[in-house]
Amino acid sequence: MRSRLAAAVAGLLCTAGCGGVAATPAATPPGVSGPISVFAAASLTEAFKAVQPAFEKIYPKASVQLNFEGTPTLLTQIQQGAFADVLASADLPNMQKAIDGGLVTGTPQVFTRNQLAIVVPAGNPKHVSGLPDLARPDVLFIAAASNVPAGQYGVQALAKAGVKATPRSLETDVKAVVAKVSLGEADAGIVYVTDVKAAGAKVMGVAIPTDQNVVASYPVAALKDAKNPEGARAFVDFLLSVGGQKLLSDFGFAPL
Repeated sequence: MRSRLAAAVAGLLCTAGCGGVAATPAATPPGVSGPISVFAAASLTEAFKAVQPAFEKIYPKASVQLNFEGTPTLLTQIQQGAFADVLASADLPNMQKAIDGGLVTGTPQVFTRNQLAIVVPAGNPKHVSGLPDLARPDVLFIAAASNVPAGQYGVQALAKAGVKATPRSLETDVKAVVAKVSLGEADAGIVYVTDVKAAGAKVMGVAIPTDQNVVASYPVAALKDAKNPEGARAFVDFLLSVGGQKLLSDFGFAPL
């Protein structure tokens, strides 16, 4: 058992480092049908809402059902018996927990990457220009909770920059951070670059330099108790296909 888990982890990390995109999803069974329940990290919301109809166009007898939450929440839901065919995580550690818990079938694969940005209200009223400004007493800084991937990445970015900034509140996921900033309830937050793009004109993004930033790897896996295993495999394959990768890049995600 231990060797099998070790092999799965090694394969996942190799995928994260080596990448590899399938030319098409043609290897998936042509008769895919029925509902496919996909549990996905909140930062994937807009991208997966575009993936859904594109996938269903290829497999018209299938229907993708999307559930978005912070990755730890998704994992807890599955551990407590919630039905899901696919898990798309915003980090490797939570996927590792799924592996350790015997929830995953096969080897998880990294299907995209993301980076962090500072989100501020439109017009950037507090003139935030970088991570050091988040420590200013006049800047109300918020972040995702530390058990959420974006929260952990934010802590890492601040440490890289040598900045000691304590969030005034911790949110359940990146969408909650963006929402508070867009409503003027906070002056700045750390989210993904894709979240800033998805929020439109209500907010602005402040870039975080590469040497202070963190690359977030997103793994996906079919689940052991999937009721639609063929559909789960087809969905995973589509994310790794040229078409799936193009859709993800349209929403600001980095290619493999």
